[in-house]
Amino acid sequence: MSVNNVNAGYGDESPIAAFATTPGNSALTLIRCSGKSAIDLVSSVFTPQKISNVPGNTVVHGWIVLANKKIDEVVVSVFRSPKSYTGEDSLDICCHGGSAAGRAVMDALKTAGFRDALAGEFTFRAFMNGKLDLTKAESVMEMVSAKTETGRRHAVTRLSGSLETEINEIKKLLVQVLSGAEIFLDYSEDEISADAEEIAGKLPNQETALAALERLKKLAASWRLERIYQEGVTVVIAGPPNAGKSSLFNSLLKEDRSIVTEIPGTTRDWIEAWVSIEGIPVRLIDTAGLREASDSVERAGVERSRKLLQEAELVLYLIDGTKGVTDDDRNFCAGYEQGQKPYLLLWNKADIAPLYQPFPFAANAPICISAKTGEGLARLYEAIASAIQAQVSEGLQSDGMSAALGTVRQKNLVDEACAALEDALALAEKEEPLDLIAPLLREAVNALGEITGEVSTADILEEMFSRFCVGK
Repeated sequence: MSVNNVNAGYGDESPIAAFATTPGNSALTLIRCSGKSAIDLVSSVFTPQKISNVPGNTVVHGWIVLANKKIDEVVVSVFRSPKSYTGEDSLDICCHGGSAAGRAVMDALKTAGFRDALAGEFTFRAFMNGKLDLTKAESVMEMVSAKTETGRRHAVTRLSGSLETEINEIKKLLVQVLSGAEIFLDYSEDEISADAEEIAGKLPNQETALAALERLKKLAASWRLERIYQEGVTVVIAGPPNAGKSSLFNSLLKEDRSIVTEIPGTTRDWIEAWVSIEGIPVRLIDTAGLREASDSVERAGVERSRKLLQEAELVLYLIDGTKGVTDDDRNFCAGYEQGQKPYLLLWNKADIAPLYQPFPFAANAPICISAKTGEGLARLYEAIASAIQAQVSEGLQSDGMSAALGTVRQKNLVDEACAALEDALALAEKEEPLDLIAPLLREAVNALGEITGEVSTADILEEMFSRFCVGK
């Protein structure tokens, strides 16, 4: 692992401490400690026994004390290097919940010699001590920020090493190709035999290089689906006034967030909330009714609604079943039929106005729902998930891959490796000299090394780990 010029913050071995749980109204608060002499320092503010003599993987009960005054009754888990999360001597102190108790214990630890941990510093130390590669380190933050159960499962897969294994296997293939090329570059003209001269202008192990490229392309494609599970998608509910948009918003959210009345134009501005639909995190937005507004306030709301429609990755357009299809409905759908945005057409109020007329202006028949009674919502959930996944049909699920990319950083580096390898293969097809091809192969290998952290710089590491939460 080559890391250069790591600054005194992230790179030092000084003892650090941080809240692993947010202090507040809870039963317990957890404080994590790690670093050189961490066990001795905690022992200096702990009674009745000395933790310095306690073996690793041991839990002890006692008090945190300062100046012979008891601060809080705690349970301390002791982990000795290298069998800890960070690879250093570490402790987890479980104290009483509430802001006061946790902060008093933290003050005692600082008096003993600990400093505040930087964001992501515990995971940074785990990486530096060889406990995690960068793909696993990043998956830790994915676990913390996962919005749905599906996102959590995908993060666990990467934390278990699936991506690291795939990257290392592809890199092994590329190293094999690069080694074959460099053998010929190391020969002088006098040392090359007649057979060697015949293949010196070609790329050795070209089939291996093509196999590596195919696997890299599949990894790159996997990000399209993974991005959705991590970042979510924006789904906008649109339609004429009083079509039931706010009622549908509340039904999908399973709580009353939007005001619902029989007066058209009640929703003057948009409101949003996160909801999980078939395991996909969805940023659901309720908008003002689309019509020619009669006053400036409603007019501003309608204008904002139109802007949100441009940002949406999926639109749910409601038709008021009690009024039937209007010219505004036809005009709206006509624009979306031309491929402007993916959308689902919904026939609302089906409990009192069943669908009976054909829809020649829409490619697909509307989904009949009742936002009031919940009729048809199960089918709507499935349709939303299908519409979103259809946009990424070349992603992880269609390929059946066990490994997938988890961050934009990983995606960019895989793209770099792909581009370098494609350039190398293009030169090989033209039978260009190997001294032009080999540097491109090295570039691809180095890009894959950056993904796992085998080759890293201080700036990249600091920028990456600073995005983590404190305590991780």
